[in-house]
Amino acid sequence: MLELYQFNSCPFCTRVRDTLDELGLDYIVRTVSPSHRERDRVEAISGQTDVPVLVDPDRKTVLPESRDIIAYLRRHYGAKRPAGG
Repeated sequence: MLELYQFNSCPFCTRVRDTLDELGLDYIVRTVSPSHRERDRVEAISGQTDVPVLVDPDRKTVLPESRDIIAYLRRHYGAKRPAGG
């Protein structure tokens, strides 16, 4: 299942959540601190402390950067949208 590392007031994270919801994808939200100093887990996974970070274990992919995440989701999961939706 997809995992999204994020925090709620982050506008870039909101864009990614909106895209995940729009595409009807199931995902786990991993809420992290707004403080970069408290994001050890994000750094261990992605090598940096920025969010959002998407983890796609099925494709063994870890992506930071909202634009890259959204493009990835549309490219790999966009076809799963219901017809007419």
